[in-house]
Amino acid sequence: MLTEALTAVAAGGGMAVVQAAGTDVWAWFRTRGARLIGRGDTEREGEALDLLDRTAAALADADDSERENVRARHASLWQGEFASLLQSLGDEERERVVAELRALTREFGGQDSSVGGGVLSGGTFNGPVNVQTGDHNHQQVHFGSAG
Repeated sequence: MLTEALTAVAAGGGMAVVQAAGTDVWAWFRTRGARLIGRGDTEREGEALDLLDRTAAALADADDSERENVRARHASLWQGEFASLLQSLGDEERERVVAELRALTREFGGQDSSVGGGVLSGGTFNGPVNVQTGDHNHQQVHFGSAG
């Protein structure tokens, strides 16, 4: 089982995929993402490219009424892909892949990137975690007791 911090890194990667898909940076993102997942295995890299292309096609084919659901589904799918990858690695290689995934997320899915959005990483979550995708989201957070 992954730590909460690693789960957040995987979620950030999933968000970066759906935020980069269909943008001007997609070709660059797709190559870097596939290399990260493949880790030198050309067959695994090819499978990642195929899955990335299917994600981009699903997002492109989604109409306005279903786009956010498709984005959320694919962000979750990629979170699972990245989580599985991280779980399969030894400590040293996991640290390297986490650093690469964080860099990819910063470049392509962070607030300072050209594709918009934002990802919290490195936080501590004590309870259920909610990941939102898309533009124009609104969330109210209340701390403390309800009474």
